[in-house]
Amino acid sequence: MKYITVLGSTGSIGVNTLDVLRRHPEQFSVFALTASRNVDLLLAQCEEFKPRYAVLISPEHALSLQVRLQQAGLSTEVLVGAAALDQVAAHSDVDMVMAAIVGAAGLSSCIAAALAGKRLLLANKEALVVGGDVFMSAVKQGGATLLPIDSEHSAIFQSLPDDRAHWSSVIDKLILTASGGPFRTWGSEQIRAATPEQACAHPNWVMGRKISVDSATMMNKALEVIEAKFLFDVQPRQIDVVIHPQSVVHSMVQYVDNSVVAQLGTPDMRGPIAYGLAWPQRVVSGSAALDFSSMAALTFESIHSEAHRARFPGLALAWETLEGQAGSTVVLNAANEIAVAAFLNREIRFDQIHAVNTQTLQQLVFSSPMDLPSLVALDAEARSLATRCCAVLRN
Repeated sequence: MKYITVLGSTGSIGVNTLDVLRRHPEQFSVFALTASRNVDLLLAQCEEFKPRYAVLISPEHALSLQVRLQQAGLSTEVLVGAAALDQVAAHSDVDMVMAAIVGAAGLSSCIAAALAGKRLLLANKEALVVGGDVFMSAVKQGGATLLPIDSEHSAIFQSLPDDRAHWSSVIDKLILTASGGPFRTWGSEQIRAATPEQACAHPNWVMGRKISVDSATMMNKALEVIEAKFLFDVQPRQIDVVIHPQSVVHSMVQYVDNSVVAQLGTPDMRGPIAYGLAWPQRVVSGSAALDFSSMAALTFESIHSEAHRARFPGLALAWETLEGQAGSTVVLNAANEIAVAAFLNREIRFDQIHAVNTQTLQQLVFSSPMDLPSLVALDAEARSLATRCCAVLRN
């Protein structure tokens, strides 16, 4: 029996993780569940999976959950605050941690799990975008097993040889696929006037609002480029992106002999989640099988075309920040989180998300972070500047 902590259990990845876990009660047991403020769903999850701990960030929401758990006769202990996330991630009874907290808020608990030597199933790309070398050092120091859960990075991992020591000598290029999101064929004036509802209407994937907007701007792919650099220890220019509207080929590895190995599957996050949970074995995920007889075509488009460069200017920031000053990826991620929130609150236009990101990168003067406190400080400084940029645009 493997005991698992699910960080962010009420989000899309967390819900899909629990769906896979309920199919294999003989192999996995839930140790802890965490959420930001969704008491109703967390209560239902506690009733079904009966974890030892449940964590909420807000004391008010935690008290509400505690009262309702007692009324239901459940013994789950409720913990409060960010430090509790670190506690349930690093607990000695935990075998693996699903890191599915959205944004930089999940970095500390990811580092705690890494230092404790857990199998860390990484669905929080910001842990690498923000944490970078600091996070990877924690993985090495703690002897953790780091397995990517993003469909693209899971696909690359599944397409690489088992012996990690040989990766650098055989990889020519990593090719991340992107659906193109809801605005793949839109003109600039349409995109300028896009609403939050339109940006969140992804054609293939069911995701949270923030990551849906990131998909519409292609910033999610920029973050994935940054993540891939650290996960697979390649040079930035060894990473490319191609638009694949059907979301069947999840990503590819081009080897030095120019052969390409790809991983295919339906657009369902339960596939990579199940792979991470059971690796190096495989278990039933619940996702549907591909029906090749029903596929009319699999198509690909260059992200480097003039039209796509105009639609998705934020993608280029991935390579710019990776080749720039250490810490630039922290600034980019922080600015983007602030800008997306402002857009979702209808405070700035869709196209102004990129303006906030570039202005923050250009204006912030900082020292390269060397540890978690300096990462947190730089993240806060970038958020403050990005907030001011949003205010200027709003006025």
